[in-house]
Amino acid sequence: MAVSSVGTRLKTLRKTLGINQRDFCRGIYISQGYYAQMESETREMNSRIIELISAKYNVNKEWLKTGKGEMFGGEPPDTDLNQLIGIYQELDPLFREYISLQIKQLLAVQKKGKAGSLK
Repeated sequence: MAVSSVGTRLKTLRKTLGINQRDFCRGIYISQGYYAQMESETREMNSRIIELISAKYNVNKEWLKTGKGEMFGGEPPDTDLNQLIGIYQELDPLFREYISLQIKQLLAVQKKGKAGSLK
């Protein structure tokens, strides 16, 4: 079943991904105001935006344009991972280094089968 309007499709997509407008916009490098205008249908969604959304969130371009077909071109993206990447990119390099070290140490603990010892 096709969702009738572009704004409704955009909002449905965001809700399906479980992210707010701000995080959605950060993911495709556009302003929240620009996006809000598309969602409220006071601005048209151009082909560049369709490409960005499709590439970032694995969304079927035809679904974005017309509402026909499936929402995703395959598996939906891992929004938790995308959110973590966004947060990581905002960190100071010193904090990034610390986070990377902690992740490597957690992986080493997991590989040794000691994940239960973290409780």
